[in-house]
Amino acid sequence: MQGNKVSFGEHFRLLFEFSGREDRSSFWAYAAAVFGLSMVLTMLAMLAPMFASMRSMQNYAEAHPESVTISHGPGHYSMSVQGGEFSPDFTLMFLAMGMVVLVAIVLLAAAVVRRLHDTGRSGWWGLMPVPFIAFSMIAMPQVFSPGRTPSAPDPGLFMAIFLSNMFYMLALLALVVLLALKSTDGPNRFGAAGAAAT
Repeated sequence: MQGNKVSFGEHFRLLFEFSGREDRSSFWAYAAAVFGLSMVLTMLAMLAPMFASMRSMQNYAEAHPESVTISHGPGHYSMSVQGGEFSPDFTLMFLAMGMVVLVAIVLLAAAVVRRLHDTGRSGWWGLMPVPFIAFSMIAMPQVFSPGRTPSAPDPGLFMAIFLSNMFYMLALLALVVLLALKSTDGPNRFGAAGAAAT
């Protein structure tokens, strides 16, 4: 047997166990579940402020019908409202998304390290994407802060976020490739293949 078999539930007991090894099938089943959960939570974090903005627009439209232009036909409906401020609260949205990213990192960190150990690599490789996602999550609210108009973002900051996101995707892709490599045969410097995780 190559690497450590870790049951799905055992990952929660091993959240802070950064030593030992973990096989591919154990890791990917758990990582897929964490990824799926984080996608659902991210969508909820994005939808909540959007719905709040739409409710605000609807309430304004009901109170000021003279400011509303409605257009509809087969397969479409649109409402244009003149006046009022209806942009979503991006600060709250990015804060919620940042919390989701932080939780995903905590849930995956030790499993990523063990999986890298199983391929004979240091767990430090797992940090490759972290600086880029951290920079983007910190800088993004500054671009969409309430005091800024969407038509006049800081071009330097916007470009820095764009480049950071590109480097994040490249680093994440490199990490996924490392995590997908086969286990080393027999013992390596991180432990014996098939030894129980502690």
